[in-house]
Amino acid sequence: MVSARLGCVDGRAILVADSLDKYVDIEKFSGGKLPSEPMACIELWSEVCSLAASLALAKATDFVPLDSNKLDCPVPRPRQIFAIGINYKAHAAEMNHGLPKEPLVFTKFPSSLNSPFGQINLTGEKCDYEAELVAIIAKPGRNISVADAWSHVAGLCVGQDFSDRELQYANTPPQFSLGKSRAGFTAIGPWITDAATLSTRANLEMTCRVSGEVMQNTQTDDMIFEVPDIVSYLSGICELYAGDVIYTGTPSGVGAGRTPQRFLRSGDIVETTIQDLGTLINICK
Repeated sequence: MVSARLGCVDGRAILVADSLDKYVDIEKFSGGKLPSEPMACIELWSEVCSLAASLALAKATDFVPLDSNKLDCPVPRPRQIFAIGINYKAHAAEMNHGLPKEPLVFTKFPSSLNSPFGQINLTGEKCDYEAELVAIIAKPGRNISVADAWSHVAGLCVGQDFSDRELQYANTPPQFSLGKSRAGFTAIGPWITDAATLSTRANLEMTCRVSGEVMQNTQTDDMIFEVPDIVSYLSGICELYAGDVIYTGTPSGVGAGRTPQRFLRSGDIVETTIQDLGTLINICK
């Protein structure tokens, strides 16, 4: 089955080929039937997936070589960015927390969005990395059941929830949303992969390397609350809209949880990979 991979180059929506080395411009390839704007394409997710299925019939001249460094954030203007704290059993243990009975929710502000290969401007001595699986909503709704939750998800992508721990813990209670919303601290990409075509979506391998050293490596089946649980919980409180972003939590191995602690330094390269979804590479300055 062909997977739809919705990306963004120069502000225009693209579909990345299975070979991952080329793409088509969605508006041009559809003959104008689909829009050029990525957020509008997420609202028309089923049509985008149908277009992706026709890529096998595309002519060589329809494709453009993919330069990964030109990829923009595939979700440039979400209405809402939700994030879940303490959602991996091993991460709860390293941070000396018990297992939550319900998802612990905070927000990241859209002004913090970054591209898959965007630079990270460190804001202090205690900036941290957090690899995360990210879900993107396609079908809006409230009170979505766990059983129906996947039908509301467009796809999955790789996320980095960069965190300024000094700002986050400067006061009591902590300022999670502000500490995680510095400019560029919300990296997403490299594209949105259609969740319906991912046979591995319930158990994906996730790895984060900092300057070549593996810092986080886990399977997403260590999650306390899985994607359908989170979607159902959030929709019972807030209306979910097409293009909403959900960071589903980070596994163990974050810098703040290590002994000694390991925070990001200028020159560090943060490489975040999730099985079947791709890789983010962010250089710290």
